[in-house]
Amino acid sequence: MTQTAPEQNDTQKIEAYLVLEDARIGTLPRHFGARMMTVENGVYNFMREFASEYKGGVWDFYELSNGGFYMAPHCEPVKFSVHSNGFEGTLSADAAGITVCLFTFSHFSFQYPANEVFSRHFYRLREFALEHKEAGLIISAVD
Repeated sequence: MTQTAPEQNDTQKIEAYLVLEDARIGTLPRHFGARMMTVENGVYNFMREFASEYKGGVWDFYELSNGGFYMAPHCEPVKFSVHSNGFEGTLSADAAGITVCLFTFSHFSFQYPANEVFSRHFYRLREFALEHKEAGLIISAVD
């Protein structure tokens, strides 16, 4: 008898796992290869653009059970303003991180269309964002 892999349950919740401090160094290269610094700088730049009160700080890394990744700052809720679509609202640090990562992955998917890693990470994170408790705010901010 031939055994096949069980089908993925489409309703299975995507889990986010905090990357521990000693594992952080390999996380960005594993997900983005040579473009790891491009991604990290893109995330920080979008955060400064959308959250004028943000002044930098420590960020956590999260890996998702669907193969995705995102970063989130250690900070209080953030006043967020996206001039290109008129969004204004307050996001938790986690939701702000997801939002700026979605912007970053989308931006680089167009800038480097031959490198599918950015679009793949955008869709994996978007899938997670749709389940987030602040999904409405996140999607409004990136729409």
